[in-house]
Amino acid sequence: MELATLIFALLACLLGLAGLLKRPKPGLSGEDLEKVRQDLLAEIRQTRQELAGSVAAGLGANTVQTEQKLESIRTTMEVRLSAMQAGTDRRLAEVRQTVDEKLQKTLEDKLQKSFGLVSQQLEMVYKGLGEMRTLAAGVGDLKKVLSNVKTRGILGEVQLGAILEQILAPEQYAENAATVPGSADRVEYALRLPGDEAGEVLLPIDAKFPIDAYSALLDAYDQGDKAAVDTAAKELEKRVRGFGKDIHDKYLAPPYTTDFGVMFLPIEGLYAEVVRRGVAERLQREFKIVVAGPTTMAALLNSLQMGFKTLAIQKRSGEVWKVLGSVKSEFDTFGQALAQTQARLNQASSELENLVGVRTRQIQRRLRQVTELPGADDPAQILPADPPSAS
Repeated sequence: MELATLIFALLACLLGLAGLLKRPKPGLSGEDLEKVRQDLLAEIRQTRQELAGSVAAGLGANTVQTEQKLESIRTTMEVRLSAMQAGTDRRLAEVRQTVDEKLQKTLEDKLQKSFGLVSQQLEMVYKGLGEMRTLAAGVGDLKKVLSNVKTRGILGEVQLGAILEQILAPEQYAENAATVPGSADRVEYALRLPGDEAGEVLLPIDAKFPIDAYSALLDAYDQGDKAAVDTAAKELEKRVRGFGKDIHDKYLAPPYTTDFGVMFLPIEGLYAEVVRRGVAERLQREFKIVVAGPTTMAALLNSLQMGFKTLAIQKRSGEVWKVLGSVKSEFDTFGQALAQTQARLNQASSELENLVGVRTRQIQRRLRQVTELPGADDPAQILPADPPSAS
């Protein structure tokens, strides 16, 4: 502000001097004027120099003040920026801490859930491995069991007994039955079929399970060896034919049994193999042995069950006819008795009519005679003329 005032004052002085120079004074010569002009120019130069120095000094002072003010502003700004930065850092630290805590908690929750799922799945895997070990041990035990001939027979016998129990009544079959009189051989199961009046007829059913020969055949199929397949198939046919001959020789004895027996094979694949190779037809033709698997055994038993029901209906029909015959004879006797009763009722009705009609009229007539007496003093008229009839 002071520098501007000084500049304006110097400019006013210069303008005044310029006016003086332009306006000549009266009474002065040219030299005087020139001298005055030179003096004025010198003063102007001096004033200009002084003004320039003042301006320079003012500018220097302004510059110093400006620098001081800028320094003060810079210092203030630095302090405020430092405070702002510290606050921002503090808030960022708080935000970072909050975010870290939330992220840590979320991560821990997710990791805990993930580890829980992994633990459950590992537990299930361990459990499955334990079950697989148990199953493998069971398969090994089953393989050991099936490698024993007696155990294989028991397995087939149990399966056959379960099928019989599901379809037939307990009185329709026998277990471990002696089908041949005087023989100690007993068949596993025998169906009781209705026979003539002499008694029932037994149908022998025996379970056979040549698992070793069948397994050898399956292994040969898996290997794709035709020679091994033929060898295993011949061995299986030999074993099955031996079983059929054994059933025929031990358990068939007509008329105590049927002239055919049943061989039960507990595996459908084994039964299909026997049928496919024509062994079933040869057994039926040579030894009268019918081969049955689990499904065909159930169908056979259902057919026999229908036969049992048909025979029961026929027996019941005969009993009904006997009852109807006895009822007919009794009805004839009842008819005769009813006719006699009807005759007696007719006789009683006629006698009752006679009693009610004739006797009632006679009594009424006599009563009228009594009411019509001519006099009470005549005893001859009071006595009746005729004595009453004995009837």
